[in-house]
Amino acid sequence: MADVQKPSLENGKEKKNVFLVACKAVGHFLTSIGKSIGSFLKKLGLKIGRAFKNLWQIFVDGSIGTKLSFFFCGSGNLYHKQFFKGFLYLIFQIAFILFMVLCPEINNTPYGWKALRNLALMGNPESYVIFRPGELPIKVEKDDSKLLLLFGLVTIAVVILYIIVWFSNIKSSYKSDQDVKAGRKPTSFKQDMSSLLDNRFHFMMLTPTAIAALIFTVIPTIFMICMAFTTYNDFDMNAALDPYYKNLFHWNGLTNFLDIFEGSTTLGREIGARFFPVLGWTMVWAVFATFTCYFGGILLAILINKKGIRFKKVFRTVFILTIAIPQFISLLAMRNILSGQGPVNQILQNLGWIDSAIGFLGNNTSGDNPYLAKFMVILINMWLGIPYTMLMTSGILMNIPSDLYEAARVDGATKTKMLFKITFPYIIFVTTPYLISSFIGNINSFNTIFLLTGGGPNVVGGTYVAGETDLLVTWLYKLTITNGEYNTGAVIGIFTFLITATITLITYRRSKAYKEEDTFQ
Repeated sequence: MADVQKPSLENGKEKKNVFLVACKAVGHFLTSIGKSIGSFLKKLGLKIGRAFKNLWQIFVDGSIGTKLSFFFCGSGNLYHKQFFKGFLYLIFQIAFILFMVLCPEINNTPYGWKALRNLALMGNPESYVIFRPGELPIKVEKDDSKLLLLFGLVTIAVVILYIIVWFSNIKSSYKSDQDVKAGRKPTSFKQDMSSLLDNRFHFMMLTPTAIAALIFTVIPTIFMICMAFTTYNDFDMNAALDPYYKNLFHWNGLTNFLDIFEGSTTLGREIGARFFPVLGWTMVWAVFATFTCYFGGILLAILINKKGIRFKKVFRTVFILTIAIPQFISLLAMRNILSGQGPVNQILQNLGWIDSAIGFLGNNTSGDNPYLAKFMVILINMWLGIPYTMLMTSGILMNIPSDLYEAARVDGATKTKMLFKITFPYIIFVTTPYLISSFIGNINSFNTIFLLTGGGPNVVGGTYVAGETDLLVTWLYKLTITNGEYNTGAVIGIFTFLITATITLITYRRSKAYKEEDTFQ
């Protein structure tokens, strides 16, 4: 009996050791993230402290014009007779003050300080009219919380822009002070424009792009993040429940995040019960979809480029056809071929091999095998993704220095050893950034899953929004477009961003492609 029990005890110890190793790995990962965040916050605090210290020093050492420019933009430039530049700064400050005080309105929603006040999202639920003796009636329109939030964010962006211009005004005045102390004449507006077309040309060209990124990327992203902390969904804003509050929502703190982790089934949404299964499948899909296409493409390229292989151009052309055909056409074609009434099922039934249609892609009934659907989407993704890696790897193989192979042959290395010691390391070294971007792209692979399975098959035992093959990004689409749960969709979007950003930064900064950028060993 002792001999029988001994292996079980050893197995228990092995499982415990594996668990401890996994815990240490997770702990190390979380520690490294914590250290990175702490280091970033420390550097940010030091930079802010130095900025305030420099501002104080400029105020102490600056001229009268520089001191006045802290309160009236352009004063320092006007003091140094840089009239055009000084008036530009002054006009901008006046426009900003008027913008903040007068509060112009667009679509009955004000900007300025009223927009900042409206960020509390306490809007009017319905229109009403104010009657005052001796005055015309004033109609107050009902508010839309989306506009209140958006206009508030735009106002914050304008305030940040003003702060940047304010700093620039002080810096410009202090530079003129230094020029005067050095016996030089302060630069004129014409000289500044000439500098923009010469040594500061990059600044002039990149500024419009930066402004466009702020308007079309940064502000919408912040707007989406803010949605995650509100009650903005069709459950809380249903017109059938209360038509007055159709366009109003409010802040609710971390409630949406807690719903994700607590497995909440409030109002039949059952969000939390599906988050971790969907997250787990997303990571499994990303790993398999990335590495099967990556190593499959490398092996295919090595095979085609091997000496002695005939009709190389023909083979390359055949595999490239999957790239030449638009991906959504290929995916829809595969979906129809493998559907319940598709040719594959019809042929198998005519041969008598099956009695009923097989749900290869899990889009027939909720009883379809989810593992078969997951296997098929990975297999079809290989068919679509391997040619991309093959093309890229073919170019790399042609550029591997032949001296490396000749030296290896002289040392008596076999072909297998050269493959694993020279070819694979060289390819991986060059393609590491592509491998990382491919992994991140597969986490956000919307087309493949949505067009093949639609997220199906459905999960048995509940009215879940997310199916068995849904990724975070396809689940987000269903939550927002289909169900109108914009706040929960924003939470999923935030988690997706955190996952992809963390993986990208950590893996790339630790790769040899980053550490040994100019060398290959």
